[in-house]
Amino acid sequence: MKIVIHGRNIQVTDALEDSICRKLSRLDKYFSEELEAQVTLSIEKNNQIIEVAIIFNGMYLRAQERNADLYVAIDLVVDKIYKQIRKQKTKLLKKYHDNKDLKNSHILFDNIEIDDSEEEEKIVKTKRFPIKPMYKDEAILQMELMGHDFYVFINAETNGVNVLYKRKSGNYGIIEAEY
Repeated sequence: MKIVIHGRNIQVTDALEDSICRKLSRLDKYFSEELEAQVTLSIEKNNQIIEVAIIFNGMYLRAQERNADLYVAIDLVVDKIYKQIRKQKTKLLKKYHDNKDLKNSHILFDNIEIDDSEEEEKIVKTKRFPIKPMYKDEAILQMELMGHDFYVFINAETNGVNVLYKRKSGNYGIIEAEY
């Protein structure tokens, strides 16, 4: 697995890069060599943040950790990725009862134990609602009026589907869907 490290507002030192590569190399046995792991490091107030993203076979593994100690955050994010790998294997084995269908995958499932403790995820509620084009300020107002944590709308400026959400800090974030 190739590891690409980016730093935002942080200098990526050789020691830091070595530590990340060493910790993430524990996941090498689960992935083929041509896969790429994107690692982003950043600092926000007193928190050191690490985000790891791995895309394979149309699946997306992503984990983020924040901690005062970046080296602790690295360990925690690797544990999260490992749990996601186990969860993926369990789901795929339930879907494809025959392991032959999994051989074309970029993930090497032979090295991962199955997680029997997880229950099958179910969709328990589906909600339909009309969405209309609006500007970001109007979307914030609508979300606040409804008392929700997120709001889906069509951005009048871009004509794209956006998800507005409230961050823990009280600020807002927007996810722009690409299709």
